[in-house]
Amino acid sequence: MPESGSAPITVDEHLALILDRVTELSAYDQPLLETIGLPVFADIVSPVSLPGFDNSAMDGYAVHFRDVAHATTDTPVHLPVVGEIAAGASKVSALQPGTTVRIMTGAPVPPGCNAVVPVESTDNGSTKVLISQAPIEGQHIRRAGEDVTKGDVLLTAGERIDARRIGLLASVGIGRVTTRPRPRVVIMSTGTELVEPGGSLGHGEIFDSNSYLLAAAAKHAGAIAYRVSSTSDDPVAFTEALSDQLVRADVVVTSGGVSKGTHDVVKEALVGLGTVAFHEVAMQPGKPQGFGVVGEDSTPIFTLPGNPVSAYISFELFVVPALRKMMGRTPLNRSLVRAQLTTPVTSIPGRRQFLRGLFEPKIGGSTVTPVGGAGSHLMGGLSRANALIVLGETITSVQAGTDVPVLLLDRDY
Repeated sequence: MPESGSAPITVDEHLALILDRVTELSAYDQPLLETIGLPVFADIVSPVSLPGFDNSAMDGYAVHFRDVAHATTDTPVHLPVVGEIAAGASKVSALQPGTTVRIMTGAPVPPGCNAVVPVESTDNGSTKVLISQAPIEGQHIRRAGEDVTKGDVLLTAGERIDARRIGLLASVGIGRVTTRPRPRVVIMSTGTELVEPGGSLGHGEIFDSNSYLLAAAAKHAGAIAYRVSSTSDDPVAFTEALSDQLVRADVVVTSGGVSKGTHDVVKEALVGLGTVAFHEVAMQPGKPQGFGVVGEDSTPIFTLPGNPVSAYISFELFVVPALRKMMGRTPLNRSLVRAQLTTPVTSIPGRRQFLRGLFEPKIGGSTVTPVGGAGSHLMGGLSRANALIVLGETITSVQAGTDVPVLLLDRDY
């Protein structure tokens, strides 16, 4: 990794260094609902067939088809009702020809039955029923294994679990799934000037937005976030707070204290460890960056800039791909889309520019409009944006109507 004070590196180089150092978390069995959004570690095979037995798709009467094949309104068929079968019934006797049983939706179909007549086609009799419409043979019977057969591969390794797949796995009795866990991300902000939201501001103080912003971004990325109250501009206090947090961290993310000032506490505390490198990345916003590992377990630590827009964009570009790698999710990076720029923009040469934008999908061509200014402190503009307009290092200006690459912030890859 480049040493502090060396020439700037590109966005791609910095990300490559991070992904080369970050490794996947070890997979283990987890409760089913804890796995939503995670990719399965290995193929999942169904232990049972679905349905597990022939059952009724309707409330009605189980019959032998030949007994009612010619039933009409003018020539109805009368059959004696010899019983009733509810959902969950464990013992079901064979149905004798010339008889019927009342049956509920989901109840097991008795042996010999090859159709179910819906209640709507009968007089709803309890001891004898009048059937006025013939069913189709096999109608309203869900056959065993017609959905899933025992031994079928339900999910292949790498497929991501969503609500529908949760339902499928539960349907075949699978209550635990082997996945890589969600990374535990500790979010730390630094600055004597920071005050918890809900408190009162003194002169020169600001509310701590970064820790909330980054914790929310970590959760949105599928991780578990632990937000830590801000620490003062004291290297000893920061080091002690960091040491206390490592026991529950797979990743640590800090914001602030990584520039070239005299109170850059994160840089001062970590540079002596020799495992974290601080350097400039050729991007705007977010130029000052740091990455390395700390502690006995070599926990990855990202040291992001202190301005909130810079911190957020840095998190999206560098931390989120690392978290996805730890979870085994692919792709690691969001793909770019193209959109037509609605107003002209300028950019600083030599840096990759990430402008906040409002992306609007439209028939015939999507558009993107810059929102807010270019300042890295402008949270109002960031809150209205749903995309980043990406301008390459060699671009200095782009005219309205030009197609530009856009990174969609709210799309799940």
